[in-house]
Amino acid sequence: MNPPSTLGLVLRFAFLALAWGCSFLFIKVALEGLSPSQVVLGRLLIGALTLGLVVWGGKVPLPRGLKVWGHLFVLGAFLCVVPFTLFAAAETMISSGLASIYNATTPLLTALVAILALPGERLTRRAAGGLALGFLGVLVVVGLPVGAPTSGGGELAGQLMCLGATACYGIGFVWIRRFISPLGLPAASVAFVQVGLGAVVALVLAPFTALQPVVLELPVVLSILALGALSTGLAYIWNTEIVTGWGATSASSVTYLTPVVGVIAGVLVLGETFSWNQPLGGALVVLGVVLTKLRRRRPTRDARPASPDVQREQMRKGRG
Repeated sequence: MNPPSTLGLVLRFAFLALAWGCSFLFIKVALEGLSPSQVVLGRLLIGALTLGLVVWGGKVPLPRGLKVWGHLFVLGAFLCVVPFTLFAAAETMISSGLASIYNATTPLLTALVAILALPGERLTRRAAGGLALGFLGVLVVVGLPVGAPTSGGGELAGQLMCLGATACYGIGFVWIRRFISPLGLPAASVAFVQVGLGAVVALVLAPFTALQPVVLELPVVLSILALGALSTGLAYIWNTEIVTGWGATSASSVTYLTPVVGVIAGVLVLGETFSWNQPLGGALVVLGVVLTKLRRRRPTRDARPASPDVQREQMRKGRG
């Protein structure tokens, strides 16, 4: 299969930002007819079916080995079942836009988990400043500054659930880096197995957690289909293609757009409102993420010394 063109990558990047940014809107609408556990079950089943079709159509080989499948089961728990459940439960208490703002803390918590769990990771001053600024943004969103609207008990519980979900993402991403990436497995098959195992777990738990009455109105059905097929299925493929074409750093910039898309979608579609501290805190979180991702460039040295004329010109410019 030929790699996507530049235009194709740009379109995939836009679709990815929309799919992940609108996923919180899809959850909110789906909750009008489904319980949080039912939303998670439907999302994982449809996502696994979508990824299964991609794997089958592309004849992508599945991972082999009980140990590898054990690692993928862990990913199914930390990247699918637990965070999806926490976000769905949280959105019964808070707005979809606020949930999308908290989702932007994922890179911060991933960096923190990596520093704690990976021997090669060091906490540089710039990364420490980024983490501090990002978590200051979280406090601003919660409403701790004087004059900021503070959260009620239920809303605070929902916000803590969102942070728990992003902490799970952080653990899952570090798990991928530590145990899955070195194996060089096809991304589509990894995504299919991890989402599929998550769907199996959700099915096993369904008799205990997903027995509430179901109201399948058209908006609910469309939202759960979009949440599963786009946000949980095709988004994995798009993200992998973008990482391959542009590199991980450029691909990760989608993180900066998802809270913007999520807040705008919540306001335009659901008529949600937000207080001044929420977008301000979200901006601080994004800025903290940017700082943690910056890498200090090493100075390059010319193998040959500059001529005296060049040296004099460089000195003159340095004084300017």
